Amino acid sequence: MTTEPHASGVEHERMAGDRRDWYRWGPYLSERQWGTVREDYSADGEAWGYLSHESARSRAYRWGEDGLAGFSDSEQQLCLGLALWNGRDPILKERPFGLTGAEANHGEDVKDYWWYLDAVPSHAWNRWRYHYPQRAFPYEDLRAENGRRGKHDPEYELLDTGAFDEDRYWIVEVHYAKASPADLLMSIQVTNAGPDPETLHVLPTAWFRNTWSWSPGAQRPELAATGATSVHVSHPSLGELELLTAPGPDGTAPTLVFCDNETNTQRLYGVAGSTPYPKDGINDHVVTGAPTVDPAQRGTKCAAWYRVEVAPGATAELRLRLRPAGSGADAGTALGSEYEDVVRTRRSEADEFYADLTPAAASPDEAMVMRQAFAGMLWSKQLYYYDVARWLDGDPGQPVPPASRHTARNHRWRTFNAFDVMSMPDKWEYPWFASWDLAFHCIALAHVDPEFAKNQLLLVCREWFQHPNGALPAYEWDFSDVNPPVQAFAALEVFAIDGGRDLDFLSRIFDKLLVNFTWWVNREDADGSNLFEGGFLGLDNIGPLDRSHLPVGGVLEQADATGWMAAYALAMTTIAAILNWTGHRPARDLVHKFLEHFAAIRSAMAQQGMWDEADGLFYDRIATPGGVVPVKVHSMVGIIPMLAVAVIDDQLLERAVAPGKQFAEFLDRQGLRDRESLAEAGVLRGDTGQQRLLMGAVGVEQVLRLFGKLFDPEEFLSPHGLRSLSAIHRDHPYTLEVEGMRATVDYEPAESTTDMFGGNSNWRGPVWFPLNFLATTALLRYHRFFGDDLKVEYPTGSGELLALDAIADDLFGRLVSIFLVGPDGRRPCFGVVDRLQSDPNWKDNLMFHEYFHGDNVAGLGAAHQTGWTGIVADLIRRRHGSVQSIGDVLRTMGNNSA
Repeated sequence: MTTEPHASGVEHERMAGDRRDWYRWGPYLSERQWGTVREDYSADGEAWGYLSHESARSRAYRWGEDGLAGFSDSEQQLCLGLALWNGRDPILKERPFGLTGAEANHGEDVKDYWWYLDAVPSHAWNRWRYHYPQRAFPYEDLRAENGRRGKHDPEYELLDTGAFDEDRYWIVEVHYAKASPADLLMSIQVTNAGPDPETLHVLPTAWFRNTWSWSPGAQRPELAATGATSVHVSHPSLGELELLTAPGPDGTAPTLVFCDNETNTQRLYGVAGSTPYPKDGINDHVVTGAPTVDPAQRGTKCAAWYRVEVAPGATAELRLRLRPAGSGADAGTALGSEYEDVVRTRRSEADEFYADLTPAAASPDEAMVMRQAFAGMLWSKQLYYYDVARWLDGDPGQPVPPASRHTARNHRWRTFNAFDVMSMPDKWEYPWFASWDLAFHCIALAHVDPEFAKNQLLLVCREWFQHPNGALPAYEWDFSDVNPPVQAFAALEVFAIDGGRDLDFLSRIFDKLLVNFTWWVNREDADGSNLFEGGFLGLDNIGPLDRSHLPVGGVLEQADATGWMAAYALAMTTIAAILNWTGHRPARDLVHKFLEHFAAIRSAMAQQGMWDEADGLFYDRIATPGGVVPVKVHSMVGIIPMLAVAVIDDQLLERAVAPGKQFAEFLDRQGLRDRESLAEAGVLRGDTGQQRLLMGAVGVEQVLRLFGKLFDPEEFLSPHGLRSLSAIHRDHPYTLEVEGMRATVDYEPAESTTDMFGGNSNWRGPVWFPLNFLATTALLRYHRFFGDDLKVEYPTGSGELLALDAIADDLFGRLVSIFLVGPDGRRPCFGVVDRLQSDPNWKDNLMFHEYFHGDNVAGLGAAHQTGWTGIVADLIRRRHGSVQSIGDVLRTMGNNSA
């Protein structure tokens, strides 16, 4: 007798089986391809201006596609998306609208409202929601008013324009479900939230990414009507498919309209094009009645044009199905009872998948936040296609790129050639990977799809990403910028979340990170002092200067870069120790190598003046020809060295202090060659057989001083997490004077008022999840060493003493509370926007912003940046005991080997 698998087990079976099948179709479409570096063929490198939102509907993209609620195959050959028209807009709503950096008062900024409400790793079930005004979309009003406002004014948002007044808007939900790996169902539900009957034009759209224009001789695919309600899809690699469309709610079949995914050269350049039915042909036909769709009903882009009249408060549903041609039931059944069974089953499986992931102690609100955070992570996958050499040289038969291209951005990265599905920080504002962001994505993704998380970490280290010199690419706008080296830390976290069993993964990433670590040592320590540089290091404008391009002579020796490298050395030590200890591969010499690097960095930090005893913080230093000038900003830069800490349990202790030349000499200098001296120094604790060694880049007394700053409400501690820059600079701005140059930094809890790294970039006060995560997990490692023997004042000045695990739990709770309904009935992340706080149609739809106001934690920056902030899902599981740390894994290994 057999039993049906648990529904959540069905999803796990899909993930464990042939992933190439179930993962072939997914949300791999960008939400903004225009304004990206890849699509920029200008002489001046101004990507935002070269291909704008205004021209996007008319120009065929070279490197990818974009759309609303987009799905595609994993090579983005065939795309599905949604177009809408309220009968009043000048254009179809085919992609989200937003302002470029030059148009907005705080940098690039999307203006539409949409949410990722649900998803499972196999994308057998995905749910997306969008709110579309019934009034004309105020494109020009948004441009004009934001252009008028200054840096100290708030952004002018779509809700501010009156577009949603009187509830005159559409609620549009798109649900994708898979009957099988190759059988995709698309349901579109439109609800009239307004007071009057209204008509909405709904155009679910299928199109091929244009591959034929760039490769002479490439076979051209085709879409062709095969009746009133179906489209035949013919593609050289996808094979023969069919797209079925159901009648609308009134029984009327949609109108099938076709054009070609080709640039409208007539509109853009005044030159006749290769087709009278270009990319924007469906737009022009629907909006103006122009004869710009093919009467033969064939092309490379098509839409099923529904005109849906909906009463106030009512909902209409439209159904489509993409499947292999000639397979399965007849269209009536395929879009009827069978369709409903598939959707019901997939939704139920998703419910049970997340029920298994939700800690028993989590509240229903926490469970919802966790699920939407994971959904955002899974929706934020995108095909990332960028062949730098081809981009630099141009395509055969196409205009030759300007000569400036060969000395402009990324010209030193000719070996970079990506064609991979990747996790994006935000598919509108940041529709390109960023290597240190990706490390945090993977920690969150490891809970729902550990294989994808591991593959993402490995991908950035693969030979088509990693530079031959060992550097890892930073992000699309400049691969040569330097990001914090957090990949080894993330690999250990993912390894632990996945159960601490995939030694092959650790071994593979360790080899590539060996090369990257060597690059850091050779390239980012200019004088060999073991004090490191690196530039902005992902912290953008956290200081008074552009740290990547010093406006004065000299070298910036960075407290954060040096702390990152100490942490990197410890993480590499841990990986090498695991590989060696488990017998997976010999790595004892590499354990010693990284311990010695760590010892050298620790000594440099102690001896070369980065620590300021009076202030109790680490500071950057500018080494100029005239002397060394400290940069005395109270920021996370000065906290990061504290993050470099590990605790070695008794089972590994002998191996940890085994002789390695520099490490042994370091211990000698500290008088710490034996256990007795280690205990006297306070870095060895516990009874015999249960001892543990504290390996920290920062001495215990310095750590305690840093805690005093970190937990001070007047400095870093906000009601909802740790600020990136101390609030002390609210009343005491810091001014740096060096070599006749004067620069100031002050506390900015909300949007940035400086353009140093673009107006949307601000580390001068807001709460960011990545460093909060790193700092709080570091507290747990310190607690692992000290236990309840160490209690510190928390908050500073309160007189209350807490153990470090209790402080970590409180910090995790503060971060999670950003999204939860508080005692006042409001979610802090929604700030003062009453509609988001109270309207039933809005209040439970969450955005995982890039960062949060340092005082009231209203969401700021990129609205959908689940890439960093989605890690709140990890925090919810972690604070309720559902996540094991790497320390737990090491302890289990030790116990098992005893």
